[in-house]
Amino acid sequence: MPPPAKRENMLVNLAFNIAIPSLILAKASTPERLGPVWGLIIALAFPISYGVWDFVQRRQANFVSILGFASVMLTGGLGLMKVGNFWFAVKEAAVPALIGIAVWLSTYTQRPLVRQFLFSDQVMDVNKIEAALDERANRSAFDQLLSSSTYLLVVSFVVSAVLNFVLARWLLTSPTGSPEFNAELGKMNALSWPVIVVPTMIITVFALWRLVSGITKLTGLKFEEMLHAEHVKQS
Repeated sequence: MPPPAKRENMLVNLAFNIAIPSLILAKASTPERLGPVWGLIIALAFPISYGVWDFVQRRQANFVSILGFASVMLTGGLGLMKVGNFWFAVKEAAVPALIGIAVWLSTYTQRPLVRQFLFSDQVMDVNKIEAALDERANRSAFDQLLSSSTYLLVVSFVVSAVLNFVLARWLLTSPTGSPEFNAELGKMNALSWPVIVVPTMIITVFALWRLVSGITKLTGLKFEEMLHAEHVKQS
């Protein structure tokens, strides 16, 4: 039996794939600093290097790295082409919309993405949970619970897409490539947390709470018993 895949540090994942590249594009790609071309190249280096390193460590394609690369490529590419602000708004809406579509379509595959977002073996002891489900003959009920949780997760991404588009259309008014536009892009990134992240996180947390509550009823396990031992010790 092959050894289990190493568990990933999600904070490092998000930093390399989203936070640092976004900061470089917004703050360091101005003409007096890196410039738009080198800013894009350096920003892309972070999700690419992390994705390669993570693949070597775990032998699995990193979905967040792919997403981060696509997002940075779109943002930087649109900036280099100096397209209209409307297309930046479309891009901002497209990324969460595409994630939502990917989550929904993945339910028809053997590796649904909802397991990475909500039912992740990085945190939960999936083997123990599945054994308890089989023991109580509740696997079918769990699949229905996971399916409904998937739709809640898709709704959170749809909400994010709509709010992203509205925020971008409201804030991005200066010509692309100008210092004013870069400042507006930085302001949009800052406002995205209270305006976009908070509402979508509320929906996601509700979906996670609903999933955990359902698993508790279907397996008879307490919340602490669902987690890997190291997470219980840390708490």
